[in-house]
Amino acid sequence: MPAPSEGTRAASPNYTLFHPKWYRPRVSVYWWLGEWHYLKFILRELSSVFVAVSVIETLLLIRALRNGPDAYAYFLQALQNPLVVFLNVISFFFVVFHAITWFNLAPSAMPVRLGGRRVPDAMVAAPSYVAWIVISAFVSWLVLQ
Repeated sequence: MPAPSEGTRAASPNYTLFHPKWYRPRVSVYWWLGEWHYLKFILRELSSVFVAVSVIETLLLIRALRNGPDAYAYFLQALQNPLVVFLNVISFFFVVFHAITWFNLAPSAMPVRLGGRRVPDAMVAAPSYVAWIVISAFVSWLVLQ
């Protein structure tokens, strides 16, 4: 009796291909609330929405300035809406959080080596913080003049 070919063996009712049952544990939708570094990651991703809101508001401010004093006054009046004030406060905190986490990620994204040794993470992140403080002080000085 000839040996069955692959086609007949696969069609045989007694033969099944081995297929392990995959282990897939149930994961909650809120898995990221369990540990701080997961929560920080999700909040950082969410912060980009508020960064975009701040950029759009700044662009609208520039457009209002370009369109004259009446448009600028109307824009400033619209900014006094309590909902807009609340959104700006939340946006401010998220933009600061975004900047801090971005500066803290810089050493991982750009490992600097000097003399064959890796420069400490604080030395890579520090120039960003110094620039942030200097630029903020300069802008504050300009605004308060």
